Amino acid sequence: MNTVHTWTAIAAVVITSTAGDVLISRAMKQVGHVGEVLRRRGLRGLLGMVLTNKTFLLALACMTLSFFSFLVALSWADASLVVPASASLAFVTTAVAAKLFLHETVDRRRWLAALLVCAGVAILAI
Repeated sequence: MNTVHTWTAIAAVVITSTAGDVLISRAMKQVGHVGEVLRRRGLRGLLGMVLTNKTFLLALACMTLSFFSFLVALSWADASLVVPASASLAFVTTAVAAKLFLHETVDRRRWLAALLVCAGVAILAI
């Protein structure tokens, strides 16, 4: 398959994976500390809280889309390109999204790592 299709599928993986990661983080913060919830409500109560959380369900939908986008990308290109490109770009976009949407502190070391990851993807794309 041509390069545009491959990189479009990889972009879909990255976008949906990042959205899923950010949403799952937000959902689990809404649920609270898992250990405390387990002690108070038990496993059934914890599962009920998680599985009825709308943010969690949206995250699950995003992760499902990411998985199927990943399958499409693998059907069009080699795993040696798709796997590292999608994983590394998702690392970068998740760091940016965590900073913007979750207001997490992303230190200089993580930004440097993200920059190096981008350089690695650029080398892969050549």
